[in-house]
Amino acid sequence: MKRPRLPIQLTLLMTAALALNTRANDTAAPAITVTPAQSAPAQILSNENFTGTARLTRLWHAEGDSRAAGGLVHFEPGARTHWHSHPLGQTLIVTAGTGRVQQWGQPIQEIRKGDTVRIPPGVKHWHGAGPDSAMSHIAVTEHLDGKTTDWLAPVTDAQFAPELSPPASHASHAHGVAVPSIKSAASTGQSAQPSRAQQLMGDIAPALANLTDDVLFGQVWARPELSRRDRSLATVSALVALNRPDQLRSHLALARQNGLSKEELVEVITHLAFYAGWPSGVSAALVAKDVFGEE
Repeated sequence: MKRPRLPIQLTLLMTAALALNTRANDTAAPAITVTPAQSAPAQILSNENFTGTARLTRLWHAEGDSRAAGGLVHFEPGARTHWHSHPLGQTLIVTAGTGRVQQWGQPIQEIRKGDTVRIPPGVKHWHGAGPDSAMSHIAVTEHLDGKTTDWLAPVTDAQFAPELSPPASHASHAHGVAVPSIKSAASTGQSAQPSRAQQLMGDIAPALANLTDDVLFGQVWARPELSRRDRSLATVSALVALNRPDQLRSHLALARQNGLSKEELVEVITHLAFYAGWPSGVSAALVAKDVFGEE
């Protein structure tokens, strides 16, 4: 029995529809893209989250179901990020120069061309160039609900280059954060220099020293709701009012490091003498005289 032949018009319509469907599928398929070198301009990164001069060239954005974005970051000598963390972590691939990376509470590690740095989610850290050398790396960062980074406090000069800072000055240790030694990423472990809290009470109360470093200075002082300058102002005021000269000494030095002038601190002491008591104001003024004299 012969199969009935379709009308010629229906056959042509079916053929055209199949061709259009095939062409549509070809158009919808993802295509490989090649971005020529130097096609994306470099932009200077904001000093709100960086110290020194750093430039970013965006290499690709997270698209569709992808969470990862990539960029080439170049740090001039002395430039570095602020302390920060990433909700889903980050991977750095050093492409040129020599730089540094540090996890909070751990020694600084030196990184060089060809090194790969994997930063786990939620780990507080910073990275950048060396004091006298530039460094470039590719940063691959994943976003969580559109967020890639939680920015924290700036990295001080003493934290960035402890070998260039006075080894026992109030300015470099008073903030209670360990000033670590530097080690190569390929070297074996090298212990960090003890923090100010560890120097003062580590032998008698190691748990209290660790809580001072990790919770007080590691978390509370790093919260973005107040600047470090404002936190110093509040802390100095409390210590003057409570007449705590030993702690006030270190925090006056830290306040100077965090941007408060001598005149502003003396005015705080003068103002508080009328509210916290004359003896507290006089004691604080004498401590300030010693601290500012050391500068």
